[in-house]
Amino acid sequence: MFGFYRLAAAVPKLKVADAAFNTEELRRCFRQAAENGADAVVFPELCVTGYSCGDLFFQERLLAAAEAAAVDFAARTAGSRTVAVIGLPFRRGDVLFNAAAVAADGAIRGIVPKCVLPNYREFYEKRHFHSGRGITDATACIGGREVPFGADLIFDGGAGFRFGIEICEDLWCVLPPSLYLALGGARAVFNLSAGNELAGKADYRRELVTQQSARCLAAYVLAGAGVHESTTDLVFGGHAIIADNGRLAAENRRFDRESSLTYADVDFERLGAARLSESSFNDNPLPEGMCFRRIRLPEAAGSPDLRHASIPRHPFVPENAAGRRERCREIFDIQCAGLAKRIEHTRAKTMVIGISGGLDSTLALLVAAECCRLLGRPASDIIAFTLPGFGTTGRTYNNAVTLCRLLGTTFREVDIKAACLQHFSDIGHDPAICDTAYENVQARERTQILMDVANKTGGLVVGTGDLSEIALGWSTYNGDHMSMYAVNCSIPKTLIRFLIETTAERETPELAAVLRDVIDTPVSPELLPADGDGAINQKTEELIGPYELHDFFLYHFIKYGAEPEKIRCLAETAFAGTYPPDVIGRWFALFVRRFFRQQFKRSCVPDGPKVGTIALSPRGDWRMPSDASDAVWNC
Repeated sequence: MFGFYRLAAAVPKLKVADAAFNTEELRRCFRQAAENGADAVVFPELCVTGYSCGDLFFQERLLAAAEAAAVDFAARTAGSRTVAVIGLPFRRGDVLFNAAAVAADGAIRGIVPKCVLPNYREFYEKRHFHSGRGITDATACIGGREVPFGADLIFDGGAGFRFGIEICEDLWCVLPPSLYLALGGARAVFNLSAGNELAGKADYRRELVTQQSARCLAAYVLAGAGVHESTTDLVFGGHAIIADNGRLAAENRRFDRESSLTYADVDFERLGAARLSESSFNDNPLPEGMCFRRIRLPEAAGSPDLRHASIPRHPFVPENAAGRRERCREIFDIQCAGLAKRIEHTRAKTMVIGISGGLDSTLALLVAAECCRLLGRPASDIIAFTLPGFGTTGRTYNNAVTLCRLLGTTFREVDIKAACLQHFSDIGHDPAICDTAYENVQARERTQILMDVANKTGGLVVGTGDLSEIALGWSTYNGDHMSMYAVNCSIPKTLIRFLIETTAERETPELAAVLRDVIDTPVSPELLPADGDGAINQKTEELIGPYELHDFFLYHFIKYGAEPEKIRCLAETAFAGTYPPDVIGRWFALFVRRFFRQQFKRSCVPDGPKVGTIALSPRGDWRMPSDASDAVWNC
C-alpha cells in the first residue's frame, strides 16, 4: 500500500542442536507472520541449529540435518508472498559458513555467508566458520539445487522492495557490508544476529541499528537469538529491532520465553525519495570492481493496512516529551544566534516588532529578548509596538501589553483605525465592506509603521511569520509578509506552541501565565471586527483548515514528494477519529491550491534562519516557479 512494506523480526523458541524442533518453530512463526501480512520475516543467526552448538558444528549429522531442515522449511513457504530469511551452518565443498538462506514461494532463492567473524573474548567463530568476504558470482548446491551464493546478493521483490543481508558482527565492524548493499540498491538490510546480553549492551545495539539505518537511508531489521540458546557461559536476550532511516520503528521486550514477532510497516518509497533528494547518498560510488547480483523474488504484496506504521500526527514535533523539550531549546538557540548575527552585522540600534498577543509575535519577542541578553544589550533596545485595529480584542491586547512590560522592552501603541479609515477614503473603499482590501489595508499600515520607525531609530524590523503561513501564503503581500529578518520562517505552527511552552517553563510565574494564555488563544489575524462579546470573530483555522493538517500535508509533500493519494491516505490513518476523509480531502485540496498559487510570495521572502529539515526559502530549500500549475496534484 503506497510503498509500505511490512517487515517482521522473529525470535523463536529453540532447542540447541535440534534442527527438527527448531524448524517447526520457524514454520509456526512464519505462518503467523504471513497471516499478519508480513512481506518479509527475519530470524536469528544460525536459528536452524542454534548459535551455541560449539564443536557440534563439526558433526556431519548436525550439518546434514540443518540443510534438510532448511530445504523442508523453504518448501513449506510455497504459495505464500512472505519471504523468510533463516540462519544455518552451511557447508559448501569442504568449507563451513555461518550463512543466511532466503526462502520464498517454496524454494531457497539465495544464500549469503557471514563476512566478519568475531574471534575475541566469548566469541570464537573462526574455530568453526570461514568468512564469506570476497565470494562473488558464485553458486552453491542445497537440496540438490544450485542457488546463488555470496556476499554480492541483493534480493528484489519489485516496486522498490529490495533488501540485502548481513549477519551479526558484520554490523559491528568498521565498514559494515550494509554500506555497500545500500549503495548497490538495497532499501532494507536484514541482520540475523546472536549477540549475547551484557549490562548496557542493548542500548548500544539499539543505537548501532538506528544509526546504521540513518547512514544507509534504509530500513534495518535485526533479529537476535533468544533465551533458549545455551546458558553455559552466556545469556541471549532475543533482542528484535526495526529501524527506519534513523528512527526506531519497533522493538520487542527482551528475555521473552515464548516465540515472538515484532512488526513495522516501512515506507520504501520514502526511503527512495530521501536518497534522491535529501543527501549526498548518490555521491558515494561503490568501490571499483564491486557489483551486486539482483536476485528476483516473487512480487511483494505490500502492507495490507498501515496498523504497524508509525505516522505521527505532528511530524514536526518530537513525540517524546524530553526530546521535544531539548529540540525546542535547540531551535530557540538557533533563532537567537541568527538574529544576534544580523544585529551585529547591520549595527542595528534597535529591534522593532509588532506585538499582537498571538503565537508568532510572542515567539519573535522572546527571541529578541534573548538576543539582547546574548549581546549584552538592554531589553529596552526592543521597540515593541501594539497596533490595535478593527479586530483587536481585549484578550490579545492585554497579553501583548503585559508581555512587553514583563520583558522590559520599550513599548509603544499606535491605534491604526484612523489611518486606515483615511486610506479607505483615499482609495474609495467603503469601510462597511469587510473584504480583502479591508483586511490588507490594516496589515500594510502596521508594516509601514514598523518599517518607518526602524528607519527612524536605526533599527531592524523582526518578522513574525511562520512556516505554515509561508506555505499557505497566509499573509498580506508587502504587509506582514515582509520584514528585515524573519526569525520564525522555518518553524511550523504546530511547533510554535511547544517552543513558547518550553520558554514558559523557565520563566517567572507571572510571565509563564501570560505565555500559556497566548498558547490557548485561537489563531487569528484579527482583521475583522470582534463579535458582540468582544471576542475573536475571525478564526484562521475555520477559514483555511486546521494547521495540524496543513503541517502534516506540508511535511509529506516537501520532505518526500509523496503523491496526493498517499498523503491523504496517511492523513486518514494518522487522524482517524478526528477528521473524516471528506474533510481531509477538502483541506488538502485547499493546501495544494494555495501552495501553488501563493508561491510568488515565497519568491521574495526576507532572510531568516533554517531550523529543521524543511524550509521554503527560494535561496535555499525550495525553488519553484511562481506560475507553476497545480493540475497534476489536483486528483
